[in-house]
Amino acid sequence: MGTFCWAQKGELKFNKDGKFKIIQFTDVHFKYKNPASDIALERINEVLDAERPDLVIFTGDVVYSAPADSGLLQVLEPVSKRKIPFVVTFGNHDNEQKMTREQLYDLIRRVPGNILPDRGDVLSPDYVLTVKGSSDAKKDAAILYCMDSHSYSPLKDVKGYAWLTFDQIAWYREQSAAYTERNAGKPLPALAFFHIPLPEYNEAASNENAILRGTRMEEACAPKLNTGMFAAMKEAGDVMGVFVGHDHDNDYAVMWKGILLAYGRFTGGNTEYNHLPNGARIIELNEGTRSFTSWIRQEDGVVDKISYPASFVKDDWTKR
Repeated sequence: MGTFCWAQKGELKFNKDGKFKIIQFTDVHFKYKNPASDIALERINEVLDAERPDLVIFTGDVVYSAPADSGLLQVLEPVSKRKIPFVVTFGNHDNEQKMTREQLYDLIRRVPGNILPDRGDVLSPDYVLTVKGSSDAKKDAAILYCMDSHSYSPLKDVKGYAWLTFDQIAWYREQSAAYTERNAGKPLPALAFFHIPLPEYNEAASNENAILRGTRMEEACAPKLNTGMFAAMKEAGDVMGVFVGHDHDNDYAVMWKGILLAYGRFTGGNTEYNHLPNGARIIELNEGTRSFTSWIRQEDGVVDKISYPASFVKDDWTKR
């Protein structure tokens, strides 16, 4: 997992207004030729037309039945045909449909519009996407970390889901330090995307002093072991927000020690449990500042619009 993927296939940059918009689709749980998945494609098309993003990120559990290749291509087609750059990070179900992560990654790499780096000899690489400045195409203005959060615990006596490994944490620290050094010692504004939430999601959501916005209807199905990715991000000082999926009845964002821990909105149809209208999370970065806005788009429009960090700053009651 320690591969340093410098070379993304396409260039990303802030627009002339200093904005960069990302759509996060998550947990499409697509079943090829199953009518229950029709609403997922319908919503993906609607969100793409309404938001016109600069980048699309799928954060795992894209396909939920064989043939995985046909299902994956059908999900990616609305993004590809609109010529929008996109990437995919895998969830715990993607490689359960008679195709491996390597096979799925290589398939995605052949779809027009993808900007995944060459994986080399890595099964499913972590990678960094750079967003260039609006007026300087050579200057990195923001960075996006995309990671594979794996599937299930590899230890027989530890139940549940897998954790980000120590190699991945070392990889992240190396990337962060390198980009900070290139930026004259100042951490670049950054976001991170993967499928399974960090253990800190539960810690934050259960703390009465943390500000939480959005819907929380279930405990975060996080790993039972904490290997320290959140601590690494806090120490490095670049990541403003982490965006995951996995838990279909959550779409909240909660501030924890200065880092926003957020869910996307379940995008799939009725092929898996869900009690929220399907949709997507939108994130719009602001050039030159450590700030962004985010909202959920569903069938009837926009809900739960927030601003980082403004929406998560507590009132000073002593001055009232």
